[in-house]
Formats: sequence, C-alpha cells, structure tokens
Amino acid sequence: MDVELPFRWKGLTFKPYDGTTDPDEHISIFSTQVSLYSNHDAVFCRIFPTSLKGAALSWFSSLPPNSITDFDMLVDKFNAHFATSKPHHIGSIALINVRQEKGESLRNIMERFEKLTLRIKNLDLNVTLHHLITALRPGPFANNLCKKPALDLDELRARAAKFMQLEELREFRNQA
Repeated sequence: MDVELPFRWKGLTFKPYDGTTDPDEHISIFSTQVSLYSNHDAVFCRIFPTSLKGAALSWFSSLPPNSITDFDMLVDKFNAHFATSKPHHIGSIALINVRQEKGESLRNIMERFEKLTLRIKNLDLNVTLHHLITALRPGPFANNLCKKPALDLDELRARAAKFMQLEELREFRNQA
C-alpha cells in the first residue's frame, strides 16, 4: 500500500504498544487519533507501525510483504497475535470479596468498590446494591441503604458522599 502522507503526525499522542497491554484499547486509541486526520484505510496501515515498539514492532516487521490488504485485516491479525494480553473480564461474583475492614473509612471502601464495579460489564444496579450492603460494616450508611435502596448509581454516589462528609466531620471533631 503505497500512499503519500499529506499530514504532519505530530498531534498523535498515544503510548507505543509493546504487546503487554490490552490490544483492543490500543486499536481504539490509535483509530480515534488517526481518524482526526484521515479516514483512508491505507493511511491507517502506513501509520500503524509507528504506534508499536518492542515485541509488537517485531511482530509487525515479521509480516510478509504485501500480506495485509486493509486495516481491518491488520487489526484481526494484531488481535489474534496479542489475544493473550487482553484483560480477563470479571463478573459480579468478584464483589463478594470486597469487605469494609475494621477502621476503614466509608470513602476508602466506596473507592475500592467503585473501582471494581467499573471493571464489570453490564452490572445490574440491584446486584451492585446487594453486594455493597453486604460489604459495608454496620452503620448509618448501610442502614440508610437497607431502609431506602438507591434508585440509580448517581443517587447512590450522592448519598454516599453525604455520609462520607459526616464521617469525616466526626473524625475531625474527635481529633480536635
């Protein structure tokens, strides 16, 4: 694919892919940035090797000449080769292991819980609430959630924020 590149590519700001992280994420970042400058398949193919380093660049360099006909084919080969670098998807069952430790603040448990829920695809609100209530140590926030479950995640976060502020104010007063 011989194509003249009519653009300056200095605006591209992605970390070169070395084969150790999620290949889908790299393709997504690469495609998003290059599509700001061009939508030509040949341009995507010509620029792609500049987004690689280490083992990924070695893999690309070992492809037989003229063996790639379009960017979709390149993506398919790339994903197949680096499939073992894709992250393992977790399910809602992983939330069972989250527990608020003795003395752990509500803010800390909520941050840990939310970080884990972000990794779970299509997580149902009722499942989230159930696991959160069982993860929390008995206290005002857990009681509040039991009495009146949150209608959505925004409400859950807003209510948690209020209880975090109360907890932090109480801690501040105890120290003072």
